[in-house]
Amino acid sequence: MTSKTKQMLRVEKDHGEPLETLLPRLINDWGSTDAASRMGISKGLVGYWCLKLGVVKRTIALAPGQRIEVRGEARFDRLPEPDSQGLTAPV
Repeated sequence: MTSKTKQMLRVEKDHGEPLETLLPRLINDWGSTDAASRMGISKGLVGYWCLKLGVVKRTIALAPGQRIEVRGEARFDRLPEPDSQGLTAPV
């Protein structure tokens, strides 16, 4: 587990939710800039925390362990087998 700073712990306490789920939710709902504003931190810190906590940002933010399916031309010789939710490509 990654050690969290006092500021990280404050944001978790203020929002009543771990950063691993809070960050993706706020980024998906509001974007990085507004998410930062709602947490009282800088946009750069949002990016750093995502990196530190393993939150993957693409078009949407994913908490560790979450997956999405990307449709389009496959760039694999063989596609991965679908998981229990029918998703085929872990991010």
